[in-house]
Amino acid sequence: MKVAIVHDYLMQMGGAEKVVEVLHSLFPEAPVYTSAYDRDAMPDSYREWDIHTTFLQRLPFKRKSHRAALLLYPTAFESFDLSAYDLVISSSSSFAKGIITQPHTVHICYTHAPMRFAWTPTSYMKEERVSMMARTLLGPGFHYLRTWDALAAMRVDHYVANSRAVAERIGKFYRRDCDVVPPPVDTCRFHIAPQIEDYYIMVTRLAPYKRLDLAVEACTRLDRPLKIVGGGRYGNELKKLAGPKVEFLGRVSDADLPNLLARARGYIMPGEEDFGIAPVEANASGRPVIAYAAGGALDSQIDGVTGVLFPEPTVESLMNALQCADTIDFDPQVIRAHAQTFDTERFKNKIQYVINSALIENQVRREKITKWHDGWRK
Repeated sequence: MKVAIVHDYLMQMGGAEKVVEVLHSLFPEAPVYTSAYDRDAMPDSYREWDIHTTFLQRLPFKRKSHRAALLLYPTAFESFDLSAYDLVISSSSSFAKGIITQPHTVHICYTHAPMRFAWTPTSYMKEERVSMMARTLLGPGFHYLRTWDALAAMRVDHYVANSRAVAERIGKFYRRDCDVVPPPVDTCRFHIAPQIEDYYIMVTRLAPYKRLDLAVEACTRLDRPLKIVGGGRYGNELKKLAGPKVEFLGRVSDADLPNLLARARGYIMPGEEDFGIAPVEANASGRPVIAYAAGGALDSQIDGVTGVLFPEPTVESLMNALQCADTIDFDPQVIRAHAQTFDTERFKNKIQYVINSALIENQVRREKITKWHDGWRK
């Protein structure tokens, strides 16, 4: 069986890229098709993969220009010739599911989220702080992408969502049922520390929609230390909001991250995430997560057991949750045991079951068509 993996773009590391890594470990001979690939931004192990890119790879300054090329992505992904493959697995939060496959090919889409800027443009542009003039100019482009995305969604044979929240959006926007398989978390990398230090931590891309400003302001007002791991275009604005106890660490090596998480007082997830792998990694370290009660947090966290969920995306609500967490005697072993239910091996077993089921369904469908055609000919 010939297998291919398709991903939106390989320009920075995040939860979606970790999913691609595990999918590739299941099918190590499978080539990876993507719009553009930045070798310097991705782990060295990716250089051993068979990676195919589109004409977008030739854009200058890819790290910045790929966002401005949104209207070119549909054409880029439709240009791939995947006719030789029996199984195509796309990892998509935007364009990868739009690849064109042939009738004999089974296309399974692991969906991190339906296209945010197409289906929730008002909230997306508000979070990204897009000016009113720019919103007006972007409107027709988003309309085109929304129309294309709705058509592209019909090309997928089987959907898999990373959380119940994403499954609901798939049902609403694409009118499709799907399985829910949470993304893989390498819980074995993390450990419980013998001693905890007095700081909170976030490990994330510095993007406006993640609402990191809430955590920065809440910790500044409560005079609590906060360490922020990760980079992104929102960093300078966050630094303007930060008090003296907020520390920006930038990228941290895989070797150093477990110790940082294990010694933290807790992890903060202030915005709505489609799932959120880093908070579960904190749980695997025995640390509680203070999270906004929406999206993936409702799947990964148990209020009062693995952390505290706060109801409103406001500084005050987060401050109350941080103070509430101080009153709870969290059990690190219980927290870690819950995190292990999202372990990589469980993901592999679940996604392999979904793949096998989809292949069987496709075979049954093809046999029915053949039987009907043979009967009609007689």
